Amino acid sequence: MPRAPRKFLLPDLVSHCPYPQRINQHASKVARASEVWLLAQACFSPDHREAFLGLHAGELTAACYPDADPDKLQVASDFMNFLFTLDDWSDEFDAEDTYGLAECVMRALDDPVGFETSKAAGKLAKSFFGRYRRTAGPGCTRRFINTMDLFFKAVAQQARDRARGDIPSIEEYIALRSDTSGCKPCFALIEYAAGIDLPDEVIAHPTIQSLEEATNALVTWSNDLFSYNVEQARQDSHNMIAVIMHQQDLGLQEAVDAVGVLCKASIDRFEEDRRRIPSWGPEIDRDVATYVQGLQNWIVGSLHWSFESTRYFGKDGASVKKHRIVKLLPKHDGRRKSLSLCSTARLYTPGPVCQVDFHTARSPRPDSRADWAKGPRPGVLRLLSRSRRAFSSVQLHCRPSNLPLV
Repeated sequence: MPRAPRKFLLPDLVSHCPYPQRINQHASKVARASEVWLLAQACFSPDHREAFLGLHAGELTAACYPDADPDKLQVASDFMNFLFTLDDWSDEFDAEDTYGLAECVMRALDDPVGFETSKAAGKLAKSFFGRYRRTAGPGCTRRFINTMDLFFKAVAQQARDRARGDIPSIEEYIALRSDTSGCKPCFALIEYAAGIDLPDEVIAHPTIQSLEEATNALVTWSNDLFSYNVEQARQDSHNMIAVIMHQQDLGLQEAVDAVGVLCKASIDRFEEDRRRIPSWGPEIDRDVATYVQGLQNWIVGSLHWSFESTRYFGKDGASVKKHRIVKLLPKHDGRRKSLSLCSTARLYTPGPVCQVDFHTARSPRPDSRADWAKGPRPGVLRLLSRSRRAFSSVQLHCRPSNLPLV
């Protein structure tokens, strides 16, 4: 029996990314204020508090919204800290608890002034989204709420998979991960932070949708690379590397390399799509250019921040960024006991639940847009082509709540 790997080599994504990193001039002041804001409501243990302070979500926000004014940067930073906290809380919840968390937050987003709650999640959501709605346009407000709903639906499915010990198929994983990533509401924040509100027909245009998908893919797949070590240690299989290893019978380094190709292809796709953006007239074109620049900021900002935060590599981020070597952590039971929180699950009747529909089609031969998928391993290449197309062929739909959850 071959020895289990003890380390792996990350792909060099930073060198492949051509964009300059820009940091908001209000970064430090806003980031520290946002940490104080969240800690005032979240009842963290000392260890969890230390981990939260090492997250540096405010620094990520400053890199992704470098031109935002202090007030809007504060709202964005507060949401970013809130989103990471939601992610940590939901890791500890089953599907029923997740519905309680979702109801609490979504009711706060629907009515941040009138909704009354004693729960931490609801209070935090009321706080940041009440400030968001003062200046946000109706389009980006609606998009933020809708994409948060998708986030919670996908997280609930993830909780069901985790409870059953299921490793999803590649198609299922891609559909869920594009929503569990939390990127979509962050894209609505691009409009809010810039003071724009794109028309629905612009946001729905296939080229804009493709730019969003490419950005989401880069952020998502690179995060799976960076978080894999921590997740494999706690035996969490909701990671593209684990899915590929299971579905394609690949070794760890082969799966890492495959995800790396996906990441680099996403940046290439972003550049190709950018050259195809149509015109809607001078005023809308300026807002579209601002929005696409915001997507670019997310690509480069998230890459660099992942090594600066302690979330993935502890205090070794600078070394890992330079040498790209990740030493595997020992496995342990990573399910922590629930932290205080916010769940009102037993009082909540679940609404519609997610269902994955697959619209299969024959895979065409690689063309000039798929040159990234050429290489020596046909099995991996089929996977990469399939993964690329899944963003447009896999959709999340809702089914009535009277159907069984499992």
